[in-house]
Amino acid sequence: MVARGKVEESRHDRTRAALSAELHSHTIPFFTLPSLLRSYYAHVPVTSIIKPHKSQYRMVESLEDKSRSVQERTFCKWYRNNLSSSDTFRLPHRRLNTKLEMAGYPPMTSLVRDLSDGVRLIQLMEIMGDVNLGRYNKSPRMRVQKAENVSKALDFITSRGVKLMNIGPEDIVDGNIKLILGMIWTLILRFTIADISEEGLSAKDGLLLWCQRKTEPYKEVDVQDFSLSWSDGLALCALIHCHRPDLLDYDRLDKSDRHGNTRLAFTVAAQHLGIPQLLEVEDLCDASRPDEKSVMTYIASFFHAFSSMDQAETVSRRVEKFAELMQSVWVSRNDYERRVRLLLVALSEIQTNWAASAFTGTYPDAKHHSNDFNAYKQTTKRTWVVEKQDVATLFGNVQTKLRTYGLREYVPPPELTLAEVDAAWTSLLASEARRSRAINAQIRQIKERLRKSFADLANDFEHRLRTISSALAALEGPLEVQQQRVEEIKTRLPAVSEDLAKVAAAEAECNAANVEENDYTVFTCQDLEFELELVEQSIAKKMAFIDNQIVSRNLTNLTPAQLEQFESTFRYFDKDETNTLSQSEMAAALASLGIVYSDEDLDFIFDQLTSDYGAINFEAFINLLVDITEDQTSPEQLREAFRGIAADKVTLSAPYVTELDLRLHHLPAASIEYLSEVMPRAQKDSTAGDAEYYDYELWLDNVSNQVQPHTLPSPHQLPTMASGVTVNPDCLDQFSVLKLKKTFKYIIFALNKENTEIVVEKTSASQDYEEFIKDLPETECRWAIYDLEFEKEGGGKRNKIVFYSWSPDDAKVRAKMVAASSKDALRRSLVGIAVEVQGTDFSEIAYEVVLDKANKGA
Repeated sequence: MVARGKVEESRHDRTRAALSAELHSHTIPFFTLPSLLRSYYAHVPVTSIIKPHKSQYRMVESLEDKSRSVQERTFCKWYRNNLSSSDTFRLPHRRLNTKLEMAGYPPMTSLVRDLSDGVRLIQLMEIMGDVNLGRYNKSPRMRVQKAENVSKALDFITSRGVKLMNIGPEDIVDGNIKLILGMIWTLILRFTIADISEEGLSAKDGLLLWCQRKTEPYKEVDVQDFSLSWSDGLALCALIHCHRPDLLDYDRLDKSDRHGNTRLAFTVAAQHLGIPQLLEVEDLCDASRPDEKSVMTYIASFFHAFSSMDQAETVSRRVEKFAELMQSVWVSRNDYERRVRLLLVALSEIQTNWAASAFTGTYPDAKHHSNDFNAYKQTTKRTWVVEKQDVATLFGNVQTKLRTYGLREYVPPPELTLAEVDAAWTSLLASEARRSRAINAQIRQIKERLRKSFADLANDFEHRLRTISSALAALEGPLEVQQQRVEEIKTRLPAVSEDLAKVAAAEAECNAANVEENDYTVFTCQDLEFELELVEQSIAKKMAFIDNQIVSRNLTNLTPAQLEQFESTFRYFDKDETNTLSQSEMAAALASLGIVYSDEDLDFIFDQLTSDYGAINFEAFINLLVDITEDQTSPEQLREAFRGIAADKVTLSAPYVTELDLRLHHLPAASIEYLSEVMPRAQKDSTAGDAEYYDYELWLDNVSNQVQPHTLPSPHQLPTMASGVTVNPDCLDQFSVLKLKKTFKYIIFALNKENTEIVVEKTSASQDYEEFIKDLPETECRWAIYDLEFEKEGGGKRNKIVFYSWSPDDAKVRAKMVAASSKDALRRSLVGIAVEVQGTDFSEIAYEVVLDKANKGA
């Protein structure tokens, strides 16, 4: 019981709140108040009923009277003046007004009084339906007679498809204004508003959408309903201005003058549009909320009025449209014939030009023809394809227009038919095919001729280089004779170098013609240029070697071991292979032999030798060492030099020197590295730090015991250059397999255990460059060959054979020196190397670095 009481109380509170909100908003329709009050009191317990205050009753009654008065006045005017035609009532309003006048019926002023006896209602139905309802009581006095008349009229309304709800004859006889107004509103909806349609919406929604679309351009107007949206008169003025801008100037309206704007709209609508004034200005401007039904009834008159205006314009537009159609057909026909004629002429002209064109036999000329042909297909032909489609579409449009109006079809001249266009197009396609084949055949012939021309030059050039190399290798006899013969061979190089320019020009022509493969030769211009450099270097080295041998032969105060040691030292530090040493190279070479000078003394010696010999060549270097060995090579002098560097430091009764001491006296890095490797470690005392101590006394004792007085240590004790290293024939065989048959991807070479011969360590067909890198040891020297395949930008696919000289920083000094001196023996025997890479760490032989070098020479 308690729960039920709470529910009833909640429902009572909601109903009371709704009633209060409706009363204070002044928007409650008069015919909904009784039901709302009944709903309110139906849910309130008898013990809780609180009677409304008298002021609330008066407010409700005032709203009902005001709304009823507006609706009654509006509906009366509608009956008198604005009955529009419909599917059921087909009588225009002007004709209805005429019949009313001819019938001599006075206008209605009160719905309750004029309709209560049923006579006026029957008369209205006869006029509206243009029918005779038969006999009825024209002067009823009794209630039953009035009821019969009203019933007859209501039956007629129902027979015309109008559904009347909750109204009977007695309601109209008794003057129930609420039900009468409801009936009139139903008739208005059915015969004035129901036939309104806008974008699929009908009745009220359709009329509202029509108003919104017509007033959308007017920024001061926002139609959202049929009440407050019309209270300032601007929406009415916008409707009129939208259809008849000649009747009022909307921009000059005073937008704040509500009454003036509304009055102007009423006047213009009545005088110029035949729309009677169903409302008063006060009904819109002074009402807290204008009556929706009255406003809808009035706005519907605007819809029908403007619809009638549109129908009047239809006939003139039909004639105008037909004239425009015929004119457009005439223009289209002329346009079709003109465009077809131009298209056919263009197709014929280009085929004539192709047939008359000739080739000059050069690649630029053939390429020019090819580019012109491709440009034609991408520009001119595409324009013609579009034009061909457009004229066909234009022809079809003309025929469609003529068929639509039942007119005779258009027949173009025989030479301008679509069939003629198709035939001309078929001929064009055949000419295109012949043109394309001719250009391609010309390009193929030119490329083949360029291949053979380059191959002849390249093969001949390589044969001449091979002849020179063979002559150089076959030299024998006295040194002076060999020297003279090398000079004669050197004089042949300028002519060979000039011929290389011809090879380069032929290769440039091949590259310009995109000739990527050549089955007539295995050489490229870069290969030949590299081999020419090798021949030039070989001649220079041969001349240097002969000169050095002559110098060595004339030195009688050096032992053969000393000569070999000094010569290998000179070759090792001659990094640029010019047979001369720079000052830094000379200092490093002397230091590697245990000879150290101060910077001042070194400057003096270098300047003196340069003045005497022009450069520090082999002769100058050997003569310097002769002077040194004759005067400064005693063990005691070496000990004094080391003591000066070590500052006579002693540990556990043994003298020692540190790496820091050597660096402070500016010894070259190579010399410090060598001495740190060969000198024995000295024992440290408990106070010694982390630095290594070297016992130079013990090392000098060992060296002194192995050499004769006034000589330097033997070659096996110093960082000498490996000499006499040979290349195993298997190395050349495997290289040929890689180069010609492409069986392998890379080959790795190494010295045998005796360091006397270069042998093949590994071959692999793996395409993974990282696997190749992993096969190179981190602390040992190696040589390698790699078949590099890559794409050159704009040049297609390329193949380059790369020679790697791998001498990692962590390898031992002696191993690096031996590898450096042995490289040439292997490198000279491998013909066809395109790129050479020197690597001391893996970053220097990374794929990107090698690819960049290969691209620069591709």
